Amino acid sequence: MTLLREAIGESLRRARVAQSRTLREVSTSARVSLGYLSEVERGRKEASSELLAAICQALDVPLSQVLFDVSAAMADADKATALAAGKATASVATGKAAAKVTPRGGDGDVALAADGTFGPRIVIPAPKSDRLVLVAAK
Repeated sequence: MTLLREAIGESLRRARVAQSRTLREVSTSARVSLGYLSEVERGRKEASSELLAAICQALDVPLSQVLFDVSAAMADADKATALAAGKATASVATGKAAAKVTPRGGDGDVALAADGTFGPRIVIPAPKSDRLVLVAAK
């Protein structure tokens, strides 16, 4: 099971390393102690929303992007766990080696439903700001 704090730390570290920046540079820019930032990146400390926003700003990475990356990583981990559980269940039920479990879905991107089955993941993009229409309430 992947912990949220570990997934957030991994995402922040990837962003920092991709920019070839040191912990010291980011901690100074975010006004966070170097040791605490290190603990957050290693998944040892749970970052508050304010601290997370400061680190993202120091990295010039939108918080929404970090959370999206974390969500995708955790979904992948859940999918792998569910597939492994499905293979183990199939093996026990048939008494044979587990058959390959292929998730259903048109594009290969699947999500685990509440009933334990897989289905296509539906992604609804956020509206563009130039397409938003504000309507005054009466």
